[in-house]
Amino acid sequence: MNATVAAITWRAMVGRRRAVLLLALPLVLLVLAAGLRLTGVADAAVSRGVLGALALGTLVPLLGLIVGTGVIAPEIDDGSIVYLLSKPVSRSTIVVTKLAVAAACIALFAALPTLLAGLLMAGNDRGLAVAYGVGSLVGGVAYCAVFLLLGVLSRHAVVIGLLYALLWETLIGGYVPGARTLSVQQWAVSLTSAVADDGAVTADVRLGVAVTLLVVVTVGATIYASQRLRSLTLAGED
Repeated sequence: MNATVAAITWRAMVGRRRAVLLLALPLVLLVLAAGLRLTGVADAAVSRGVLGALALGTLVPLLGLIVGTGVIAPEIDDGSIVYLLSKPVSRSTIVVTKLAVAAACIALFAALPTLLAGLLMAGNDRGLAVAYGVGSLVGGVAYCAVFLLLGVLSRHAVVIGLLYALLWETLIGGYVPGARTLSVQQWAVSLTSAVADDGAVTADVRLGVAVTLLVVVTVGATIYASQRLRSLTLAGED
């Protein structure tokens, strides 16, 4: 971790138009949750549906995309990354620090609103609010690692990431049984199921497989992003 890199990255995330999306998306979830509570239709089943489809299924991957690419891709696109890479800071430290900032954004703008939305709708009935909060946090960090790597690899990271989130995670991963084993969202659902009360949330991927893949993808994407960032520096210096 590097405090200076973290501070610069955080200011860039909350000081640009990107911050509007970071606030707007969770606000939609909270307004919907409050509306359901006020109309008296919110219960455990409704809470599970909203938190599963809107929070974990939509909010988390979109924020993961915005944050994961946002912490590094703009700097690569405009060339300002050169100033950071010229400092005596290892490439792995830069990537880990940026991922830590992304994780903090996910905790603040995805996991916390998911927890609050669950509590607004039905308290912590059957442990759903806490479970989906945990699933959103862990799944969101994995998304950030993947999209951060994508931001290092391609100048079209946002477009590619959006296609991935919409096609693979939502359509293929959501409806094709065999593909669910390779879906970050389904891994997060498995973790959510483990935290919630027995039977409250059903999962298609075994917990051991889900946790292993979450760790492998998050760590692997971080390591590979560090290596590619190092290659990017060498290319710029030649």
